Amino acid sequence: MTSTPLLFSPMTIRGLTLPHRLWVSPMCQYSALEGVVQYWHQVHLGALALGRPGLIIAEATSVVPEGRITPDDSGLWNDEQVQAWRPIIDFSHSQGTPMALQLAHAGRKASTSSPFKSDGSGVGVEQGGWETEAPSALAYGKLPRPHELSPTRIDTIVESFAAATRRAVNAGFDAIEVHAAHGYLLHEFLSPLSNLRDDSYGGSFEGRSRIVLEIVERVRSAMPESMPLFVRISATDWLEGGWDLEASIRISHQLAQRGVDLIDVSSGGLSPEQAIKLGPGYQMPFAEAISREVEVAVGAVGLITEASAAEQALQSGVANAVLMGREFLRDPRYAMRAAYELGVSLEWPGQYLRAQRV
Repeated sequence: MTSTPLLFSPMTIRGLTLPHRLWVSPMCQYSALEGVVQYWHQVHLGALALGRPGLIIAEATSVVPEGRITPDDSGLWNDEQVQAWRPIIDFSHSQGTPMALQLAHAGRKASTSSPFKSDGSGVGVEQGGWETEAPSALAYGKLPRPHELSPTRIDTIVESFAAATRRAVNAGFDAIEVHAAHGYLLHEFLSPLSNLRDDSYGGSFEGRSRIVLEIVERVRSAMPESMPLFVRISATDWLEGGWDLEASIRISHQLAQRGVDLIDVSSGGLSPEQAIKLGPGYQMPFAEAISREVEVAVGAVGLITEASAAEQALQSGVANAVLMGREFLRDPRYAMRAAYELGVSLEWPGQYLRAQRV
């Protein structure tokens, strides 16, 4: 090729320059102990770093014990968890790969079994689980009904996001992503299908958006000014009467005004009754709409499996970066392969150079 593809061109956000725009999407590993990441995470994330992606966004990490999807999720509510992340981040940096962390609370979808250990059903208190919490006492599918959060508890959760951010900065992460998608707590507040509150955290769009904006403001204030902040949203519930693209554009404006640098655009997850129209790049139209309407960087994700499709998304203005999950699970060196397909040569680790020779 006569010029570098956009997919493999650098991208600078605040004080962070990313080597290119093909990123690893956050993917839960369900392999932590008491919220502490283990050897599995060192090997898994280290292998991804060796493959030279532009950025690794580490898995959804809970800000409080009750916010874990499963008892095996990672957390960042104490200093032991900070210490466990440091060697992983240090190794990724040694390979020239920046690493971000996704902060989360699972809400009514918490306290479930790990998907590869069981069927994802609820884990009772007697099995090491806990009672769940949500905006309203509405269950997700067949999971137990959650407790409705009190205003005092909401304040605690907001502060927990800020505290986890300070720990993430201390651990050495390069960016933070707030998880407000996939039917977890913040998405539950946003959607009128899961938020039936009649106080200042419910009712209108402004009320349902309040906790997300409060968390973003607190997280932004807990980060260095030079550090990028992302938010992942579900652009639609795929259900009539639910959260939709119009609302996503509206909140994206407000997030950008509060210092969010990139909107990571996904969809769905609020209800098992959702009717998603799956297909290659099926979420790209949502990313494109937000990119067109809001002055903020946008990340596209969702069944994007070809380097050519990712490049086209950037060339056409759909997004500023492309995130992939499954392709990196299939091949931790996927960024190298995608670069080759687009006529670019990424720097290989010196230990692997012999594989480039005949």
